[in-house]
Amino acid sequence: MNIRLLAIGKTDNKNLQSLIEDYSKRLSFYVKFDLEIIPDIKNVKNLSEAQQKEKEGELILAKIGSTDHLILLDENGKTYSSLDFSDYLQKKMNAGIKTLVLVIGGPYGFSETVYQKAQSKVSLSEMTFSHQMVRLFIIEQIYRGFTILKNEPYHHQ
Repeated sequence: MNIRLLAIGKTDNKNLQSLIEDYSKRLSFYVKFDLEIIPDIKNVKNLSEAQQKEKEGELILAKIGSTDHLILLDENGKTYSSLDFSDYLQKKMNAGIKTLVLVIGGPYGFSETVYQKAQSKVSLSEMTFSHQMVRLFIIEQIYRGFTILKNEPYHHQ
């Protein structure tokens, strides 16, 4: 299985970027992983919230293949413990999914069109995090999930 993470806008914090690169590299030992950044939309101050979500949605959907399994990182999604999330990843692999695409939307979330295309929604927490931090958190949790599946000592129970 391949895992792709799509995110709107670049990470401008060098410390976060370094950690994202570190966990991405670690994750590559278990699964083919790609982080793809979708550039921020220009002139957002001239757009309504709905228009911004729609434009971001078009950019997101342009990156999704017909056989990709789309999961949105969304505050209203299902929450998992790390053990349950590793089980979730295992079930996706067992289902024969070739490419799992997780998406971090823009500041207002996703357009209705993106919600309709998604197979599921996952929430990292009921708390709100910056979109830049969410990148690090989800990559670390995917990495943690694979170490759990391999019975490696990274995760302590």
